[in-house]
Amino acid sequence: MPSYCAPIKDIIYVMEDVIRVGNSDVPGYQELDTGFISAIFDESAKLAQDVLAPLNVVGDKEGCTLDNGVVRTPIGFKRAFEMVKSGGWTGLDCDPEYGGQGIPIIMASAITEMFSSANMAFSMYQGLTHGAYSAIHTHGSEEQKNRYLPNMVSCHWTGTMNLTEPHCGTDLGLMRTKAIPEHDGSYTITGQKIFISAGDHDLAENIIHLVLAKIEGAPSGTRGVSLFIVPKYLIKDDGTLGQRNGLSVGRIEDKMGIHGNATCLMNYDGAVGYLLGEPHKGLRAMFTMMNEARLGVGIQGYAQAEVAYQNALEYSKERLQGRDATGTKNSGGPADPLIVHPDIRRNLMEQKSFVEGARAFTMWAATLIDRYQRLNDRDANGLVSLLIPVIKGFLTDKGFEMCVQAQQIYGGHGYIEEWGMSQFARDARIAMIYEGANGIQAIDLVGRKLGQDGGKQGIVFLDLVREFASTNQGQNTKFDKDFLEPLEKGSKDLKCAAIYFMQNGVKNPNHALAGSYDFMHMFGEVCLGLMWAKMAKASFEALENNTDDPAFHETKIATGQYYMLRQLPATAMHLQRILSGADSVMALEAANF
Repeated sequence: MPSYCAPIKDIIYVMEDVIRVGNSDVPGYQELDTGFISAIFDESAKLAQDVLAPLNVVGDKEGCTLDNGVVRTPIGFKRAFEMVKSGGWTGLDCDPEYGGQGIPIIMASAITEMFSSANMAFSMYQGLTHGAYSAIHTHGSEEQKNRYLPNMVSCHWTGTMNLTEPHCGTDLGLMRTKAIPEHDGSYTITGQKIFISAGDHDLAENIIHLVLAKIEGAPSGTRGVSLFIVPKYLIKDDGTLGQRNGLSVGRIEDKMGIHGNATCLMNYDGAVGYLLGEPHKGLRAMFTMMNEARLGVGIQGYAQAEVAYQNALEYSKERLQGRDATGTKNSGGPADPLIVHPDIRRNLMEQKSFVEGARAFTMWAATLIDRYQRLNDRDANGLVSLLIPVIKGFLTDKGFEMCVQAQQIYGGHGYIEEWGMSQFARDARIAMIYEGANGIQAIDLVGRKLGQDGGKQGIVFLDLVREFASTNQGQNTKFDKDFLEPLEKGSKDLKCAAIYFMQNGVKNPNHALAGSYDFMHMFGEVCLGLMWAKMAKASFEALENNTDDPAFHETKIATGQYYMLRQLPATAMHLQRILSGADSVMALEAANF
């Protein structure tokens, strides 16, 4: 059975040495001293390692079952969920007014990584609830917030989002779910939604569904979409649960991975719903939830890569296979361990450099969210909005790729279920699809986010890179050559691609759209390059200051060098693809494929 060990040391390194939370002006960051951080992470790590991780295989093998309209979760899930709830882990960054603890997003994101690595399917029950909480917290009335949020913060009630219908996914303007207004201010909701994660289960007393629907007479397309709160059980005036609402589970989907989370077809047959936010402004309210969900999905991407890497690394040290080309390393055994071979090292270095870079990138993005929420820093919000498609699309693409590479180290043993490596790849695969497929993320990035406010946020990002390089240049020759020079080259490629889109995308949108996926990956590679440059700077400084752990920082620098020399140059490839335009992409008529 695979194992998991929470990377607490690396997480704290990113927070303290790279981001330097103690020097931040964000309210609440000054309280994040080493003792406080370590205490929380130690406890979350115990829960992740000792409780959630052993249930990962259980959830995969047993899955969820539908029994007379009731969804049952795998053995052990209910007990584990009670432990998560009783420990207060469900409301870490939630508003204290409704029972949350109010800690910064950066802390909550790190714990989300641990829980996702340990058991991705299980952690989704809590994660989806947090997204629904955020939508109600931002757009709900005071009455709605008081009615729903305390029980959602504690996860006595869980939450979902209901977007997709059998005939439409991304194109929400085609939805058919209807909302008929009633005299008491409620609405009658009728329609069918598919692919609803955690749509039903036995872990909570109630489930609060957020459902997109069209009010009768609404404008056509997405302009007529509204968002509704539709509880599984209606809630009485005194806050207790009343009768079952008019909704049911049609089936549980039989799917590739995340078997421990029930993906449901939901039928709404005259269910009672309550408008959340303004009529016909449902997408605005839903995107509050979706942006948060996309950050969480990005974390899922690299979190699965982290646990897959850990197991592949241990296997490569234990599995004896072949001899080192430069001389025997295990003279007392019949063969040398796998890790002596350059191709295995290449594979492991790709995984390690991605995971550690992705962690730093995501935690930096979390600081931007904290700045917006705690300081109303609109510039920070603008920048993180630009980065969200990159976080979701790039990190999940690469996360899946790294899971496959970890599986590859096992050879045939990675393909069979006995060793458990296939589950990481199967579970990671969905992250590339849900919460907006990655092709949609790329289109959103190039077609909408990049050009907003005259391209302001793209300029802000490039300025950040340029400022970092100019400020730190000339202090360390090795740092300049191995980190700053590749970073500057990658950022120039990114700038050239953006200019190409501006010059050609208006004349022919296909030129921009055909290159959007490459641009998303190019952007992600530069982001990780910036993070590795920041980490290298921190580790060079630690070594200069006679750190008591030189091996850690030397390892960090060497891993960063690998990324800058072997991964970041991919920006040149992406640029050439982008500059080729759409002609080759669109050359064939549909009938000729």
